[in-house]
Amino acid sequence: MISIGTPTLWLGFTAFILFLLLLDLGILHRKVHAINMKEATITSILWVLLALLFNSFIGFEFGKQQSLEFLTGYVIELALSVDNLFVFLVIFSYFKLPSALQHRVLFWGIIGAQVMRVIFIAIGAALLAKFHWIIYVFGAFLVITGIKLYFQRESDFHPEKNWIVKIYKKLIPAVSEYHGSKFTIRIDGKRYATMLLLVLVVIEASDVLFAVDSIPAIFAVTKDPFIVYSSNIFAILGLRSFFFLLAGMMEKFHYLKVGLSLVLIFVGLKMLIADLIHIPIGVSLGVVASLIAGSVAISLAKPVTKGS
Repeated sequence: MISIGTPTLWLGFTAFILFLLLLDLGILHRKVHAINMKEATITSILWVLLALLFNSFIGFEFGKQQSLEFLTGYVIELALSVDNLFVFLVIFSYFKLPSALQHRVLFWGIIGAQVMRVIFIAIGAALLAKFHWIIYVFGAFLVITGIKLYFQRESDFHPEKNWIVKIYKKLIPAVSEYHGSKFTIRIDGKRYATMLLLVLVVIEASDVLFAVDSIPAIFAVTKDPFIVYSSNIFAILGLRSFFFLLAGMMEKFHYLKVGLSLVLIFVGLKMLIADLIHIPIGVSLGVVASLIAGSVAISLAKPVTKGS
């Protein structure tokens, strides 16, 4: 498949994203502070609008098919990213990360996530281009992951048992407290890592697992590396804002995990039957959006009472 990603488009998009990140950290969040609901709402809306504007650009320049592929991929990646917020909450809670430092960790975590996504996307695209049967491996993996997600509980994630944490504590000289927004400090001429660096390492490690699930999922929608990359980037860039917007009410979305598991199963099955039955991209978008919206609606209509 011929990608819409010309060298000019790749460079232009990357420069645009770098500009947004510099604007975010260098100006909008230069001072460390806790993100309030108003700020989180405004920035969440802005990130979604930017994604939709970029989607309109793709539609105008390359056509409706590519536009629908981007939009479907963005919806899938954003939904899977929102599910990741549950894990972020557990990590921040376990390490008692002050609210004023959470944005800084998420910002640098997303920088690392972009690098890892590029690597995963390049590997996935190369495998699909050379070995068509890989699509069945991806499909089966997503179906199995969806089934596992359906039965998984939030309490299944334990940061203290993570092998990354165990190796980190053995190899890295560190102090057991936070020192403002510093990742490292110097004590008696020796450099030590702070707790903030450990939290960042755990966030990065968890994103590797998220990428393993999400990258194959979007390849069920499009094989175009640029659409895969750009929809991924817009989804994870908005993740920080959504975290602060939804952190206080994520427990209300208790059926969201069911909806996401069904999304993974659906896109996995779509890959498995791709050579037999072609499911139009518009139908895929409708199914994915319906599953996510339905799980949220059911969650709000049937709240879980305490003690149940």
